[in-house]
Amino acid sequence: MSRILLSILLLIGMGVFASTAQARPTEDERLQQAVKVLDEVMRMPENAIPQRLLSDAYAVAVVPEVVKAGLVVGGRHGRGVIAVRQADGSWSTPSFISLTGGSIGFQAGVQATDVVLVFRSERGVDSIVNGKFTLGADAAVAAGPVGRMAQASTDGQLKAEIYSYSRSRGLFAGVALDGAVLSIDHRANARAYGRDTTPRAVFEGRVKKAPPAVVDFRDRLEEYGAR
Repeated sequence: MSRILLSILLLIGMGVFASTAQARPTEDERLQQAVKVLDEVMRMPENAIPQRLLSDAYAVAVVPEVVKAGLVVGGRHGRGVIAVRQADGSWSTPSFISLTGGSIGFQAGVQATDVVLVFRSERGVDSIVNGKFTLGADAAVAAGPVGRMAQASTDGQLKAEIYSYSRSRGLFAGVALDGAVLSIDHRANARAYGRDTTPRAVFEGRVKKAPPAVVDFRDRLEEYGAR
């Protein structure tokens, strides 16, 4: 492949991500999108996340519209939120996160996918708070069970630390997501909750302000992940 053609393909790929960045939603809109994803997923009984899995979860992350794009250099990027379960069983104020990952190969096209991650323990969340966390490398991640048939199999048979799901073109299913990197979106947290707000302060509710949709997101987790 000539250098000129390679340069053109790289510029096109960069343009795709640039246009996505320009359309970046506000923090309140990100929360609203996360609420919409949870609603649409959980209202499909045959393909929903089993309620037992959510009720036993330590944390839930929702990343709407993860964009996968590439011609020569492929990659994926998305911005979402994560909330953890408190000692009393309630759900925390959500922290903003980003999901990134990439691969080298001949790929074409752009695809937007909603991603839901169900954390079974606090180890993965602690890694995200303390730095970056790579799915599959820092903790075992597996395609999650879905639907009514999976509800009965969730007792004692779930071995992975994290279960991952994705939805594309209306289809929702468990998906392998090894290699994706999760990290705290500190800038979004600062815009949403105030400057110098740490992820721990967010999870503990020690914030100066909060977007209106925070309540809606926590309410959905309370509804779908009730014990």
